[in-house]
Amino acid sequence: MSQTPELVVKDLHVAVEGKEILKGLSLEVRKGEIHALMGPNGSGKSTFANTLMGHPRYEVTHGDILFKGQSVLEMEADERSRAGLFMAFQYPVAIPGVSVANFLRTALNARLAPAATNGSGAPPAKRGIPPKEFRSLLQEKMKLLRMDDTFAGRYLNDGFSGGEKKRAEILQMAVLKPEVAIMDETDSGLDIDALRIVADGVNALAGPAMGVLLITHYQRILNYIKPHYVHVMVDGRIQLSGGAELALELEARGYDFVREGKEVSAS
Repeated sequence: MSQTPELVVKDLHVAVEGKEILKGLSLEVRKGEIHALMGPNGSGKSTFANTLMGHPRYEVTHGDILFKGQSVLEMEADERSRAGLFMAFQYPVAIPGVSVANFLRTALNARLAPAATNGSGAPPAKRGIPPKEFRSLLQEKMKLLRMDDTFAGRYLNDGFSGGEKKRAEILQMAVLKPEVAIMDETDSGLDIDALRIVADGVNALAGPAMGVLLITHYQRILNYIKPHYVHVMVDGRIQLSGGAELALELEARGYDFVREGKEVSAS
């Protein structure tokens, strides 16, 4: 694992329509690490995820978010994505008329655009990834996620089951190869078979080149994706951090012991 964290969150305070939701959250994520962020409903987990990606509804009132040493607070969502941040949504949006393959190729070309320039202002030598190379890449990643080839021709999330939507999100992550991936309750609404397929995909993609922030309510996905660190968010702050065993403690005892400040075996 790298020594310097790719993502550094410093004393983050965030408000929505004047109401403070995050109240001083700090966190560091390095490449090669899997962090699980858990907490009860209303604790601020999805607010945190959306703030990391620059959703305009969320106002940062104090603190900073650094990615690869640079503050991203003035960056738009697409700029953060091109820099190497990625978010898998809890409720992916359907885009009728746009195929999975066309969407992914467009997204990948946008992701590669900064690397394609030579710094002199001259246009890149080639315009995006060649179609043949992209098809080969897409087929490789779909095979990894056990997706039928016909999936690529379907309209993005249009008529997809819950499991298909989440697998499409993981496919995007596989193709774009971010440096830090934020997964906002990707396990929500999945049956056990879909959960295993998604988890297998995440495990196959996770490694020294990517850090993962996995946001979840439940311990069950952590039966398949083993985190290096587990953090418990309550009332807009991370109240407790520990190893993978902390998730089992939460499963057995709920979140009340965290609210009450009791000692836990994982601490």
